[in-house]
Amino acid sequence: MSNFDRIFDLVACHEGGFTDNAADPGNWTGGAIGAGLCRGTKFGISAAAYPELDIAGITLDAAKEIYRRDYWDRIEGDRLPPALALLAFDAAINNGNGRAVRWLQQAAGVEQDGVIGPQTLAMIDQIAARPDGIAALSAEFLAQRLAFMATLPTWRVFGLGWARRLCRLPYQALAIAS
Repeated sequence: MSNFDRIFDLVACHEGGFTDNAADPGNWTGGAIGAGLCRGTKFGISAAAYPELDIAGITLDAAKEIYRRDYWDRIEGDRLPPALALLAFDAAINNGNGRAVRWLQQAAGVEQDGVIGPQTLAMIDQIAARPDGIAALSAEFLAQRLAFMATLPTWRVFGLGWARRLCRLPYQALAIAS
């Protein structure tokens, strides 16, 4: 099983099945509560990101194709250490590719341009080669993500669930790495 397949299975369990909670801006085709139609989210594929897609009818296989093309490939998931790939992939889906990449770049101490290129990958490789390198990168990445998410206006509604998700990720990353 490839890293993508293993990591997809973990992320898909976080995202779950169909929901059309009107308090979630991602469930609206306009990306804001009350904007457009509340068409929901399924397997993490949201009406806000894919307003023309039949969200309720999407299959797990179709979601997996979208995840590979629009998230995994954009974060260079095949090139990252597996534990870090999980964290970046989960953040890309939940918070956007640009933010996930910038958090990764911030953790690695390189320019935050939102694109994973040779400099970012080289620095990640250099840090990952250290005895505690993956742990240091992962902790900084998750700290940046948590700090961002706690400022979102929807934190009061969804924050406990997001916090559980973020707290589970390091354990899942350890399992993938071993």
